[in-house]
Amino acid sequence: MPKQVAMSNISNPFYGIALCTIIGIAALFSSEYIPVGSVTLAIIFGMVVGNITKLGEAFAKGIHFTEKQILPLAIALMGVNLNFMVLKELGYKSILIIMVAIIITLLSSLLLAKVFNFDKKFALLLGIGNGICGSAAIAATEQIIGVQKKDVGLSVAIVNFLGTLGIFLLPTFSTVLLNFNNIDSGVLIGNTLQAIGQAVAAGYSIDEVAGQTATIIKMGRILMLTPVVFMLILVFSRKNRVSRAGRKTKQQGIPLFIIGFILLSLGPTFGLLPKGVIAIISQISHYALIVAMAGIGLKITFDNILRDGKAALLIGSIIFLIQIMFSSSMLLLLE
Repeated sequence: MPKQVAMSNISNPFYGIALCTIIGIAALFSSEYIPVGSVTLAIIFGMVVGNITKLGEAFAKGIHFTEKQILPLAIALMGVNLNFMVLKELGYKSILIIMVAIIITLLSSLLLAKVFNFDKKFALLLGIGNGICGSAAIAATEQIIGVQKKDVGLSVAIVNFLGTLGIFLLPTFSTVLLNFNNIDSGVLIGNTLQAIGQAVAAGYSIDEVAGQTATIIKMGRILMLTPVVFMLILVFSRKNRVSRAGRKTKQQGIPLFIIGFILLSLGPTFGLLPKGVIAIISQISHYALIVAMAGIGLKITFDNILRDGKAALLIGSIIFLIQIMFSSSMLLLLE
């Protein structure tokens, strides 16, 4: 009889989900005082808990559930944050800079992986996070690319760390060193910083015009997530058709969470959902992402960080510098 109780406890996902939720709540409250972001803090807190305590099998199913069920739900609900009408506010020059910058960022990540003999999928994830919209882009594409969970956590942490540094460095770099006006400074910030909050904070630290410009440019970058997702599905579905033995395998279709992501983006784009409903769905998505990232953090060991973290940080930093150099050069040439 005791054995049956033990097995019941092990198969119950409640413990793991509860642990991830508690870590997520702690990250949410701590983000009010630590300028890093709740998603990154959830990974860091999860990492600390997972490394200093020996979590039993009773937690495994719940932690797995947050990755496989809650994370896709969070990604699907993220679609409600996209409004493709924002493209109307961007001129052709801005759209061109955004698109070319993303292409260069992704290609740079693959080239750097080859130069440093680094895992290509991991490097690509760093490029996607840097090039589009940080944590959200990493979360939306990691299952399509097929990276390891430890790489997802490290990618989110590195990309958000670089973006946090950028909040303080880019305004000075653009206005003092490059002598950009407020509009060009906003374009540079919006086209390089990873998260929308980072772009808004850095832009408005200059003035209102720079802040508004950075926000619009950043939203344009976020909208590029949808075509990038489809491109990745096309590329990786072709690669996965042939197994190691050279046999044909079943072609993987578009993941359901991506379909949900696209369908929900129609709400704000065509005014199909009230603003209050959009705000609620957006909050649920944010909270779900925090809980899922806590689960990912719980699986990252310090050994992984010591082995892959330094190289990943170096590659992520170079990618970020390439973004800044390209965007700055384009703005100087198009003046």
